[in-house]
Amino acid sequence: MSVTLAVVQPRTRVGAEEEINLKEACRYIDEAARQGAQLVLFPETYPGPWTEKYRYDPLEALAAQARASGVYVVAGTTAPVAGTPDGYHIVCLFLGPDGALLGKYRRTCPRGPYIYKGGPLWDVNYTEADDLPVWETPFATIGINICSEVYVPELQRILALKGAEIILLPAGWVVDFNENWLTLVRARAIENLVFTATCHNLIGENEGMAFVASPERVLAESREEGLLLVELDLARLRELRRVRPKMSGTHEFTTIPGVLGFRRPEVFRKNLPE
Repeated sequence: MSVTLAVVQPRTRVGAEEEINLKEACRYIDEAARQGAQLVLFPETYPGPWTEKYRYDPLEALAAQARASGVYVVAGTTAPVAGTPDGYHIVCLFLGPDGALLGKYRRTCPRGPYIYKGGPLWDVNYTEADDLPVWETPFATIGINICSEVYVPELQRILALKGAEIILLPAGWVVDFNENWLTLVRARAIENLVFTATCHNLIGENEGMAFVASPERVLAESREEGLLLVELDLARLRELRRVRPKMSGTHEFTTIPGVLGFRRPEVFRKNLPE
């Protein structure tokens, strides 16, 4: 079994014109579906809104386009925190091919306000959440983390232990350390036996970093604006998870299979304080 993932790297508008992102996002969903994608990933906070000042709700338009195109969509926004006067979550919406909202991932790490308050791109009172959901689809179980959460490997390990086979890691805007960032994205694929994918917004002169990895190799990468389509071989992934850990020396695998079985939770409990 396989699934085709479309990673989108858009030319992103921020400020008074950012609602144009929503129209562009719908165009990308349509284009990705026409090229055979079943799952479409957008960067963090795309199509927005990015700030408290310029507010619009992207859900209805994205849901309508997901339904029209018959694809799963992961898109970014900010959303008010229930029960607070001014708090906002950094959110990924997960939409089904029927347009239904399957769920939301709200960023958990680090604690707010981080980079989001009063910055040149975001301007919201970011508030962290606590839940790490996964979603089962007909082709795979999917988890989501956001941007520099890739630097918190415990998060991706939790998703993998909850069954995630694809972990999507949409980023906002990275300019200074793309190479290290992509190294971590690949490492998370290797150590958790998952597919990982990332992309970010093209703003100003920054280069893209669309990137998809399997536990065994880099599958695709692009610095260009637009779509990057990749076929994910889930049968191979499940074989890697099914086999007991071994270093065979036969070139059967280009990673160590079964590494989730390396865990000894009793060692963690003994050595980490409650």
